[in-house]
Parts: sequence; structure tokens; C-alpha cells
Amino acid sequence: MARLTTLGKLAVLLVIGGVIFAGVKILGNMGYLGQRTTQESTVIEKVDLPDAPKNAATSVQVLALPSSTPANVNSPEIRWLLWAWNAQMGAILANGGAETTKGSIMASKKVNLKITRQDDVPQMQAALVKFAESYKSDPETRQGAHFVTIMGDGAAAFLAGLNPQLEKLGEEYRAQIIFTCGRSLGEDKFMGPPAWKENPQAARGGVTTAVLRDGDWNIVIKWCSDNGIPVNADETTYDPEAMNFIAADTYIDASEKYINGYTEERDEVKKGQRTGKKVTVGVTGVTTWTPGDVMVAKKKGGLISIVSTKEYRSQMPCVLIGIKKWMEDNPRLVENLIEGIAAGGDQVKSFSPALKKAAAISAEIYNEETADYWEKYYKGVTETDRKGLPVELGGSRVNNLADNAEIFGVNPGSTNIIKIVYTTFGDIVQKLYPDLVPSYPTAEQVINTRFLKSVLSRAGSDIASADEAEFNADDNIRETVSKKSWAIEFASGSAEFTPAAKGVMEQLFNDLVIASNLKVEVHGHTDNVGDPAANLKLSERRAFAIKTWLENKSANNFPEGRVTVFSHGASNPIVSNDTPVGRAKNRRVEIIMGK
Repeated sequence: MARLTTLGKLAVLLVIGGVIFAGVKILGNMGYLGQRTTQESTVIEKVDLPDAPKNAATSVQVLALPSSTPANVNSPEIRWLLWAWNAQMGAILANGGAETTKGSIMASKKVNLKITRQDDVPQMQAALVKFAESYKSDPETRQGAHFVTIMGDGAAAFLAGLNPQLEKLGEEYRAQIIFTCGRSLGEDKFMGPPAWKENPQAARGGVTTAVLRDGDWNIVIKWCSDNGIPVNADETTYDPEAMNFIAADTYIDASEKYINGYTEERDEVKKGQRTGKKVTVGVTGVTTWTPGDVMVAKKKGGLISIVSTKEYRSQMPCVLIGIKKWMEDNPRLVENLIEGIAAGGDQVKSFSPALKKAAAISAEIYNEETADYWEKYYKGVTETDRKGLPVELGGSRVNNLADNAEIFGVNPGSTNIIKIVYTTFGDIVQKLYPDLVPSYPTAEQVINTRFLKSVLSRAGSDIASADEAEFNADDNIRETVSKKSWAIEFASGSAEFTPAAKGVMEQLFNDLVIASNLKVEVHGHTDNVGDPAANLKLSERRAFAIKTWLENKSANNFPEGRVTVFSHGASNPIVSNDTPVGRAKNRRVEIIMGK
């Protein structure tokens, strides 16, 4: 009998594990394993995320559009699996088609690239394992895939399941993040009834369908955190005081569950305990991306964009993940690939014909819709849904070299957005699903900037600039996205931070910089001890101290006009000032983000 390969053993173990898990779950649901315990719905205290990159003006030389004729590139084939996602348009234009074409940017850089749509995450993981296993014995293997692209905020969960298997081949075979092709800028969204946007607390008891632990699911988690709404991580129960979830297999399945009126019967829970009541729950919210959001609007309607990556614009970079060993063995080929993606990004950013061509190639690769469709929803539009509601649909952005220098924190004074996004959502999924994700690889293990730095070094100053959000200091917030009180401690009667405040300030920084197109209001409050006029001035000084700290830490993320200050003194207590505990709660800073 032939011996099983590592991948074969993995497949057998997964099948056996799935059978055992399903059996245990069925027996538990039938009551044969005793009373099931449930976890109390959780308020995620802080979701700390970075800002998007800076500066958008470009001076890019127009390049001829690629042909549709396959190129004869004399270099090893590189295989890349990706979702249908407009953030990859730069890479798609650069290649000219599913396979590298004549006159394309990739052909000029001697990159022989094959791009394949793959919407199934386990299949992506399996393809990387298959490639790594085969590459170890055959450097010219045609098995598996060299690269995949996924949402950066889902990378920790993705790699938590992947890298332990790859590292059995050796640590040098682990998967690593090396570049970003672009980012979602609105198309990934949390859709719900208009009442949820008018009053976020109305979403308590809501039921959102989502691919659990995926990037779009993270949008809901972030929004709930921003607004103090607990999340029920148990998709088999219903908590009327929390946001609940119905699991979807794919982002399209999530949309279809809403469209088709999907329901489930569940046990009701309150404060982590079953009440003995059975309830039928249906889908009241959806988290998805294009074309899922378009399907919801056109086929059923009734939901609007509650929040999206248009607001949380640094949450979802489109990260390129490859096998470390192969990349280290072929550094110049990897660098040429990065240069090609970036050059394609510059063309799509700068020239309408390049965007149109990229959209046409996208329709071919994805085997879905038309060029006009992908172009329209790359830009993002507001359309009327089937029930007459205006709803924002689509919206993505490609990246260039300068964007990546900012995103990976390579530029002096920049923030490593990839590391913060990766770690933040890794911590969240580990907290909510400790049995499924007991740990995940560290950012230092999986983020590799060697190739990007080499490309930037060769390019010097001869690169287009990155994207930048602009603010007008005279504009007030018209639409609030989130409001949260922060317990930032100051020395008594002073605007000096205490040592304990420094950690909270770091959390605040990461929480605010995610939304680079949202204005920030810092509202200072005191208790009622002392002179009212002095308290008013003190609250102002403390609010200004926070504004100054944020701007000094990163002028890129907090440019002039983004942060405004309001002082209230003791005029707006949230509880009685009659007790020490009450006075402590009233000494607070409220942060409002909006547009």
C-alpha cells in the first residue's frame, strides 16, 4: 500500500475530525451529552485599527494596454488564487488576462502568471499546502498554488489553520504576507435596517448572516464594539440584548439567506444562561461584498449600508500571501511580481482606459457579469434598491508602491497597518472562539517586508504618491458612526496623562486611525467637584491634550482639521455625582467619529 503524503494525512484527519465534531454536535443538540453550556454575549472593549495610506496625486506615464494574446514568457509559472474582488484590478490589468498576455506589464517583467478565481478558503489553504509539500521534493512542481489573496483582517484566522500544517515541512515553509494589491473602500459592508443606522442600540437582538471569523464579519464586530453592543459568538443560540449571527458558507450565501428569508429555531439566552424559551430567528442584517451587496439591493432590498470599509477604510487590505521558502529561493521573481502589481495599480488609478480594460479582464477571470458592472462597482455608487431605499454599493481601491510603503510602516513615521489589523482581529477571533482558534502566528512570523523594501530601494523617489484623506476643519460631523466613552486618566487637576493612561491612549490611537475619512470629535467631561468655570477649562485642556498627542504620534493619520475639541466641564454627567464611583464615571472623554 502506498504511504499517504502529508497533505493526504491532513485530509484524512480533517474528514475524521469533521465526522467526530458533527456527531458530537448532533448528540449534544439532542440532549444526549447533558445540558450544553453557552458563553455569555461579549462586548468587545476595543477594536484598535490603523489608518489608510496617505496622498493620492500621481504623475504616472501612460502605458499601452495589454493584448489578449498569450505571451511566451521564459520563466517558471506562478499560480495565484483569488476571490472576485475589485481591489485586485491593478494586478489583473498588469497580467492582461488569466494567463500573462503579450504587451502586459507582467510580460515585460518576465513574470509568467496564472490567475484563477477561488472563493473557497479551505481550497485556498489546501492549494498552498499542496504546493509547499510538492515543492520540497520538486522545485519545478506544477501542483498547488504559489500565492493567494485574502482580506487582511481575516489573515490571522486564515494562517492559524494553515501555518501549523506548513511548518511540519519546516519553519521556512510557512505562509507570509508580502504586499497589498489594494483595499476595500466601501464594497465590504454591514447591511441592516435604516433604524440601526439612526440608533445603533436598536440593533440589539438583531441577527446578521455572515461568514464567521471572516473579514466582513469583522466589520460587524468593530461596529458593535464602537457602539457598546454585545456580540453573541454562539451561532446556535439567540440573545435579545446582543448582535447574533447566522453562519453562511460564502459571502454570496450570506446574501441569499437574506433574500430567501432563511430562519432557524434556537434556544434563547440571557447573560449566558438559557431561559428555556425557543425562538425562531430570521436574517435581519447581512455582511457581504460586491456582488453580494448588489444582490441584496436588486433582489429584495430593505437594507442599507450601516457601516462599511468606506468608513473603516484601513480594515481590509487585500494581502498577497505566499510560501516563504519559494519566495526566498526566487527573490527577484517575487520582486518583479510586486513591481508589476504596483505598476498596474498606478495605471488603474490614473487612466480611465486602464480601469475599463481591468474591468473587462475581471469579468473574464471571474466569469461573472460585464466590464461595465465591475467598473461601476469599483468606483462605488448609490442606487435605489427594490424597496425604494438609497443604498451605497461597491467601492474599492488599488494600491501602488507608495501605498504599500505607508501600509507596511516602511516610511519614516508611518504606522504598520498590516501588523495592527492582523493582531487586532487575531485577538478578537481568539477571544470569541478560543476552542477553534486557541492561538495564531505572530505578526513577526508572517509579515515579510524584505521584497517590498528591495523594490522601494531600487525605485528611489521615482514612484507615484499614495492615497490621502483630506479634512476641512470647518466641517462638522453630520452623521455619527460611533460614540464611545474612554477612561483616560489624568493627574488630579491637571491635563497630564497618568502612566496608566498611556496604554489606553495607544488603544485609542489604533481605534481611531482605521477611519481615515471620518472626522473625530474629542469631548472632555469632569465631575462636579470644584469651581464650574475651572472644570470647564480643565475639560478643554484635557481634550486638547488628547488631540495633540494623536497628532504628534502620527501627522499622517491625524492631519490638520481631522480632530476637533469640545469641553463640557460638569454639565453632562452620565450618572449621579453623589458617590466616588459616579464621579469617576463622569470624569471621562467621549470620542465621536462621523462624517
